Amino acid sequence: MSYQVLARKWRPRSFREMVGQTHVLKALINALDSQRLHHAYLFTGTRGVGKTTIARIIAKCLNCETGITSSPCGECSVCREIDEGRFVDLIEIDAASRTKVEDTRELLDNVQYAPSRGRFKVYLIDEVHMLSSHSFNALLKTLEEPPPYVKFILATTDPQKLPATILSRCLQFSLKNMTPERVVEHLTHVLTAENVPFEDDALWLLGRAADGSMRDAMSLTDQAIAFGEGKVLATDVRAMLGTLDHGQVYDVLHALIEGDAKALLEGVRHLAEQGPDWNGVLSEILNVLHRVAIAQALPEGVDNGQGDRDRVLALAQALPAEDVQFYYQMGLIGRRDLPLAPDPRGGFEMVLLRMLAFRPADTADAPRQPLKPVGISQATVDSANSVAAVPKPAAVVAAVVAPAPAPMAAPETAPAPAPEPAPVAPVAEPEPEPTPVVAEEVVDLPWNDPVESESEPEPEPEAEPAQQPAVEPMLETAAEQPELPPMPLPTPDSVVPDAPEWTAAPIPEPSVADVDAATSGMDMDDEPPLDEDYIEPDIDSAYSYLDELASEHAAEPAPEPEPEPAAAPATGLALQWLELFPKLPISGMTGSIAANCTLIAVDGDHWLMHLDPAHSALFNATQQRRLNDALNQFHGRTLTLTIELIKPEQETPAQAASRRRANRQQEAEESIHGDPFIQQMVQQFGAVVRHDTIEPVDALVTQG
Repeated sequence: MSYQVLARKWRPRSFREMVGQTHVLKALINALDSQRLHHAYLFTGTRGVGKTTIARIIAKCLNCETGITSSPCGECSVCREIDEGRFVDLIEIDAASRTKVEDTRELLDNVQYAPSRGRFKVYLIDEVHMLSSHSFNALLKTLEEPPPYVKFILATTDPQKLPATILSRCLQFSLKNMTPERVVEHLTHVLTAENVPFEDDALWLLGRAADGSMRDAMSLTDQAIAFGEGKVLATDVRAMLGTLDHGQVYDVLHALIEGDAKALLEGVRHLAEQGPDWNGVLSEILNVLHRVAIAQALPEGVDNGQGDRDRVLALAQALPAEDVQFYYQMGLIGRRDLPLAPDPRGGFEMVLLRMLAFRPADTADAPRQPLKPVGISQATVDSANSVAAVPKPAAVVAAVVAPAPAPMAAPETAPAPAPEPAPVAPVAEPEPEPTPVVAEEVVDLPWNDPVESESEPEPEPEAEPAQQPAVEPMLETAAEQPELPPMPLPTPDSVVPDAPEWTAAPIPEPSVADVDAATSGMDMDDEPPLDEDYIEPDIDSAYSYLDELASEHAAEPAPEPEPEPAAAPATGLALQWLELFPKLPISGMTGSIAANCTLIAVDGDHWLMHLDPAHSALFNATQQRRLNDALNQFHGRTLTLTIELIKPEQETPAQAASRRRANRQQEAEESIHGDPFIQQMVQQFGAVVRHDTIEPVDALVTQG
């Protein structure tokens, strides 16, 4: 006798042998026992859950020679013929191969004839959803009012495709998927009866691989027996299915708990030997973390669907609840970003290393090794120190026309002369501060006596602001008449009352309007000052003029600072955003928002951008909508834009424009200092180069 596969050999022949589906069996058994029989039944469910088996058992119950019963004898000729598939009054029709209306009409023509041997003529139509609409219409009348000796049993895996008119004429029963526990229980019974050695872990692998289908589980078991030479072992089943060793997932989680980076990467290496889908591995880790969280909230609620309930409970005891939630959230985000990684394995390793590096701050399980400081964070911390250090080189300019070089030493002794460079900007030019190069040129002036500088005592810090206002208006005069002796300075007593207000004036800086103006070219600076703007004030009216200027600056709002340099140059999507930004039809506040953004991710028509939180006051839903409309107009399709308030790590358009302006300014200054005529003027006449009047030629051409 030829070998019969397990799925057919162990097909249930009565309701008592059925595995699961108790909600369906109870209704059918009660209907058969009470003789309340419907003329049409519809069984729905996935493949291999018992639809055809239940239909054959119903046919046996209706036609058994012992009478209509829920427990057919299985010994009479009718029962044997139905089990062997040769009962003449059980007509099984494959609707997938007989979809035409002509096939349905032929079937209905035979309905009028009484059964040949049995009590009822049973029509079993499998995959009924494959019938055409005309076939359904032809079947409607007969399905609603068939002859008393005809029963219709319909089976389908896709009930959504059935017309409502068919559904309303049938008793519908939805069969559930088989749980892994029930599959393992049945496989244990079958293999024990077949005298086949097996391992429990192997059966759990087969139960999960069956995906709710008992027939698939039996077929996989047949394959596993053949693969293992008569044995069902976990290693053989895992190799046959190509599935991941679930124990390796727990090894990775234990390495995370111990904070052992070496064991963590070693576990990844073992996983890589199987060539897994890293997204699937991350999903397995998330599934385990989900079950661990359930075990921590309700231990008795943990199922044993994967045969690892004890391991899950052990992890729930060893892993803090906040770490479970933190790892789960980080794994979700890592799974979302995994397609963006250059290498799937590298992206998976970075997710695990991120889990290892970061822990909730209020737990005792803090990171074992402190992280190195990031460049952006360090710049933020040191910003106060850098601001305090800015005025020091600018304060040297006060020694340009001073008769005694004492003011040159004042910045070194004064603890915080920060407001002193302010007169240069309000009186002469509201743009940049003088650079340290001027100090080197000033030292070589003929009327500065270094010997006298050493002999004179150092002045007190409060005397320095008093001398500054009277000296600054004479910068240009000193450059034009180097042979004249310096003008005597007023006494400190006469200047002190006005000095604090004047020195407290803020130094104007470039604002965000510069970036808005740069939407088209991104290279425009303010107009260069004209020579007529610098006049030689009368010494008597100098202080009144300075008072008016200080009051004007005090009333003006503080301008926006120049964007900080980026932590890293723009690459990838950030570089594409630098090229796209000047082409967008935006300006004003929307342009300022876009200039301080960088492109992070593009997923089809979904764009994600990061905006510097320093500009969050300008950001709202209206600005995001305008920027989104500009992108839609430029690309000619509808995009979905999301902006998050996170400091960009790569260069933004505003930072790029600031960097280019600084580079052009530096090149212009180097060009001026390298000019032979300028060098001759400095050497022969003691001229001073005013850096606040130097501006790149291309900027001048653009403004003109």
